[in-house]
Amino acid sequence: MASQSTTNPPRFSIPDSIRYLFREQRLLFVLVGISIAALISNVVFLPDSSPHISDHDHDHDSFHVAESTSLPRRRAYELHADHHNLGGRIPLGLKAKSMRVLVTGGSGFVGSHLVDRLMARGDTVIVVDNFFTGRKDNLLHHLRNPRFELIRHDVVEPILLEVDQIYHLACPASPVHYKYNPFAAFIWVMFGILDGYRDHKTNVVGTLNMLGLAKRINARFLLTSTSEVYGDPLEHPQVETYWGNVNPIGVRSCYDEGKRVAETLTMDYHRGLNIEVRIARIFNTYGPRMCLDDGRVVSNFVAQALRKEPMTVYGDGKQTRSFQYVSDLVEGLMRLMEGEHVGPFNLGNPGEFTMLELAKVVQDTIDPTAKIEFRPNTEDDPHKRKPDITRAMELLGWQPVVPLREGLPLMVSDFRQRIFGDAKEGDSTTSTFSSV
Repeated sequence: MASQSTTNPPRFSIPDSIRYLFREQRLLFVLVGISIAALISNVVFLPDSSPHISDHDHDHDSFHVAESTSLPRRRAYELHADHHNLGGRIPLGLKAKSMRVLVTGGSGFVGSHLVDRLMARGDTVIVVDNFFTGRKDNLLHHLRNPRFELIRHDVVEPILLEVDQIYHLACPASPVHYKYNPFAAFIWVMFGILDGYRDHKTNVVGTLNMLGLAKRINARFLLTSTSEVYGDPLEHPQVETYWGNVNPIGVRSCYDEGKRVAETLTMDYHRGLNIEVRIARIFNTYGPRMCLDDGRVVSNFVAQALRKEPMTVYGDGKQTRSFQYVSDLVEGLMRLMEGEHVGPFNLGNPGEFTMLELAKVVQDTIDPTAKIEFRPNTEDDPHKRKPDITRAMELLGWQPVVPLREGLPLMVSDFRQRIFGDAKEGDSTTSTFSSV
């Protein structure tokens, strides 16, 4: 039998590999390729040597608002397909973006106007509201915007969201609403005994939940407090250092004392846990989207005059209030949030009117023949109320710019449309800030 010859496959040999690499200048071409790749990499992706900036540095981009004001902005960053070089510690492929902002009570009167401004600025806005006093209609024009989200939720229950800023506005603010169950405020708030009184829990438990959220996600927190913390003041005008004159067991105390406790909690979280907080004390505010029958004097007078009913004046009508238009308040809130001062800050219009003077302005605006009806004064009604806004003017660069006789017709137009439906839908809700 013939023998079969077999051929073994060649084995890998390091000397053979080296000889192969040095033949025909192969090594030279490898080195040239590496050099070209390194050169291209350095030219295209060379990092900027500009100074480092942090995530929360301010820029000074302007945006158009009613009174042509500019606010500094805190910064955040998002992934982007284009490789813009921003320098510093900002990774390649990131660009500056808008804030993610949570507004509790954002479907209400003030909250919905604040949402309008934040959306116009380009922010992503999340509204949390249980609609106890708010109205979905106030936010309908944002529902299809991908930067807007509306969550039906009561802030007395915890919620976990990822945001940069929290505007805490959720609270029944009108006498009709916060007197709904006048004897239940702190019993239910502190011990959870009376299940039926959820609205009064907001000031304490709702504030605690929002402060806890701010701590968890390292967000800046703004509390909207009230001039009611001054009670029936013995000092006039009221400055932020005044401690107030409040009846702790009166019919208004569920709101007055609730807000005072909310301020205490906010400052305790700031001092003890180093949470970034801001406190605003809001004075009487009016404008489109107010509740028609919420018991506040401006909405009462306007609704009554439009319905040809007598305007109700409690007492002798000589008690005074100061009235700011809602766009002025929103401007102040945003300046406070973006600024570097904790507060508290009075946000109100120092122009002072008696109730009879206000009734005269409403008559001049709606119906000169509107009648006035006097009734006994309500319990614990403050005799005088006027803010000292020196601190806000000096530290925030803020002061109201819309006088009562200019702002009131805008509110009247909105009320007339909602009462009688004789105006085009949306005339007074979507153009509020371009009108003043």
